[in-house]
Amino acid sequence: MKLIILDRDGVINHDSDDYIKSPDEWVPIPGSLEAITSLKRAGYTVVVATNQSGVGRGLFDLYTLQQIHAKMQQEVARAGGKIDGIFFCPHTPDDHCDCRKPKPGLLLDIAKKFNCDLMDVPAVGDSLRDIESAQTVGARPVLVRTGKGEAVVKSGKLPAGVAVYADLAAFVDALLARR
Repeated sequence: MKLIILDRDGVINHDSDDYIKSPDEWVPIPGSLEAITSLKRAGYTVVVATNQSGVGRGLFDLYTLQQIHAKMQQEVARAGGKIDGIFFCPHTPDDHCDCRKPKPGLLLDIAKKFNCDLMDVPAVGDSLRDIESAQTVGARPVLVRTGKGEAVVKSGKLPAGVAVYADLAAFVDALLARR
């Protein structure tokens, strides 16, 4: 199985420091939906792993999160693609759970659900948390400059060897050109 793991906010859709709290606030980054479609056409299983602490903070509830994800799925389908699974952590940092990135819980859940090894599986994110989570499970971390990615690059804290791309579409183009 060809698997790819994508963060949501800042990778697929525009991020907000105030959180994405409603379907109306979920706006795709140009090219991201088409990139997911390209991945599906190339035979990839596309999975989203996302921290959603807005739930734990009381900014929105699980029903609203489901509605946001339903909109994302509809928009991806409208572009001809599909997301095969959405894994999320609803906890805040103070909850000290195992699923909040940078901890590996979400990624381990993906490995269990899809009965696969995550070694060298591309994991695309826009934060150090995403990178660290991927590294912990042996996945191949990829940083995009969208969302918080540009700030990570400028911080000088990006681990050596992590590939950086302008956005999800640029990464997918490069990935599929290597095949």
